[in-house]
Amino acid sequence: MSTVHAVIGILVVTLNGAAGLWGAYLWARSEAQPAFWTFLRVGQAVLVVQVLLGGLLLALGNEPPSLHILYGALPLAIVFVAEQLRLVAAEQVLGRRGLADTDAMRALPPFDQRVIVLEIVRRETGTVAAGALVAALLALRAAGVAGGLPI
Repeated sequence: MSTVHAVIGILVVTLNGAAGLWGAYLWARSEAQPAFWTFLRVGQAVLVVQVLLGGLLLALGNEPPSLHILYGALPLAIVFVAEQLRLVAAEQVLGRRGLADTDAMRALPPFDQRVIVLEIVRRETGTVAAGALVAALLALRAAGVAGGLPI
């Protein structure tokens, strides 16, 4: 079972790292791509499976170094915080423009609405991309302290 845990760990690092890099690219270009969100969610789902599997291994008596547990669980917390920050992105962008809510935005000309929506999407993308990159790095460190990598 720990071999499965290691393989899924590689997937966590790879998928979240790739999602983070892709999101950073999209953020830098102020570009929206719906496929990014699907890819990001797959990486997050694999992370959840990895943490659950790690918890099962702990329950079965496996005793990894305590730092492995910390670095293994932190990515989930980081992704959760990034999602919470993403949820307030629209509110912050609208507030900075003096708009009370999306209904107030809808009263603006279509071009202005599009600019605001793209700013919101850019902010959301940057936030979750940063979370995915940090999660990938922490998962990589978890592998290192478990003896799987020389880092």
